[in-house]
Amino acid sequence: MEPPETFGVLFVCLGNICRSPTAEGVFRHLARQRGLDGQLRVDSAGTIGFHAGDRSDPRTLAAAAKRGLRWEHRSRQVTAADFEDFDLLVAMDRKNERDLRAMAPPGHRCEIVLFRSFDPTTSFAKSLDVPDPYFGGDAGFEEVLDLCERCGAALLDHLVAERALAPARPAV
Repeated sequence: MEPPETFGVLFVCLGNICRSPTAEGVFRHLARQRGLDGQLRVDSAGTIGFHAGDRSDPRTLAAAAKRGLRWEHRSRQVTAADFEDFDLLVAMDRKNERDLRAMAPPGHRCEIVLFRSFDPTTSFAKSLDVPDPYFGGDAGFEEVLDLCERCGAALLDHLVAERALAPARPAV
């Protein structure tokens, strides 16, 4: 029996060292907890290449470690191939969303959405941006983790409902 096709999700922020690797790490963790990780391809990238090759911001990793989350990540910039290789590009803020739409090759097949559009606690009167913690203190990194946990769970719920993802069943 051939394995089911995987659904590709790419999280995108500006430099790919804070928000998008956090979203990627949290989303992978949540998918693994639900037994859905084998049905998903998950990655992250930045709209700029300034930090290309860099690890996640140490403050990001420290905040994640307090919650028992760890990941290895090297920053990379979004490429034209990402618009074909992934089904869903998830922007961390409206500027990233605009940049992705401007970068998108004609006829691309992926959907581009804002991450907080999945946030069950956000009204459209509030900002749909995941705030960039880079120039702030530790509390900003904690806030990003909270948002990634909440929005990541809601995004998984959405994919289960829309894509009919189901937990892997143990072999009999």
